[in-house]
Parts: sequence; structure tokens; C-alpha cells
Amino acid sequence: MEQMGVYPVKLYIYDISKGMARQLGPVMLGKHLDGIWHTGIVVHGKEFFYAGGGEESIINCPPGGTVLGEPDSIVDLGSTEVPAELFMEYLSSLAESTYRGDKYNLFAHNCNTFSNEVAQFLTGKKIPSYITDLPSEVLATPFGQALLPLLESVAINPGDNNMNGPR
Repeated sequence: MEQMGVYPVKLYIYDISKGMARQLGPVMLGKHLDGIWHTGIVVHGKEFFYAGGGEESIINCPPGGTVLGEPDSIVDLGSTEVPAELFMEYLSSLAESTYRGDKYNLFAHNCNTFSNEVAQFLTGKKIPSYITDLPSEVLATPFGQALLPLLESVAINPGDNNMNGPR
């Protein structure tokens, strides 16, 4: 239950490979991967995430309401005293600068870098390093380097028409 002025903050974690990373990681990369992660921050009754492409780069939906379905795991990041109105202003400024749609990069500037930055703004805590370290781990492999040109052209967008920007 929310106390007045204190709001829970959660990290929703999805494996966009739906288990294939566990099976193919050792074969293709020569290393074990638990998943290929998409994350969103849940606060003030909504899930917020960064998606590449499109006009709206920061999307919100009901918690667990992305096309990815229910999250594979949920991490409690603590709580924040940042009220919804101030948080929405913060997201609007991010959407106009650092997290515009054209700034999306699958390895260097993605939903997980967004979740990490927003988590620190709200709670002072980072998201788990196994999520933020994954791109550099993949790029450290020969196969990751070979796929880099193709993968850099990919934008992951788990949104659909029922989701909204930070308004």
C-alpha cells in the first residue's frame, strides 16, 4: 500500500529471446546467456520504457502491458518521493534530449540504459549489472563483433498502439 508521498519503484525484466539465448548463447557466442533483456520501470501505477524509432520514444502502459506479456522477473528497487507530476516532467525532458527515438542504439543506448538512469533518478540505485553488462559481454565475442553492423540497425520496440508517450 502506498503511503502519502512515498511510491514503490519496481524493475520489470523481460527475456525478449523467450529462452533462446540460453540455448543458442553457448553455440553462437561460446558463452552462457540467461536472456536478452528488455526492462521497464514501474512507478505511479504505470510501466515506463524507452523504445527506438517512432515519434514517441518513452512509452508507458499498464504494468506488464507490453506485447512481451508478463515479466520474467520483477526487482524491487525501493521507493521514491518523486511525485507523478515531477516524474512526468523529467520523462518529457529525457524524451526531448537524451532519449529521443533517433538516439536509440541496441548496444549503447537502449531500454536498459534508460531504466538504469530512471532508477537512479528515482531511488539512487542502479539496475542489476547482469542486465547493463550484457551488451559489452556479447560484443567481446567474435560472433558479436561479426553481427555488430546488423544488430546496430535494429530497434527493439515492445510497444503497440495501446501505449502512450510520457504525457
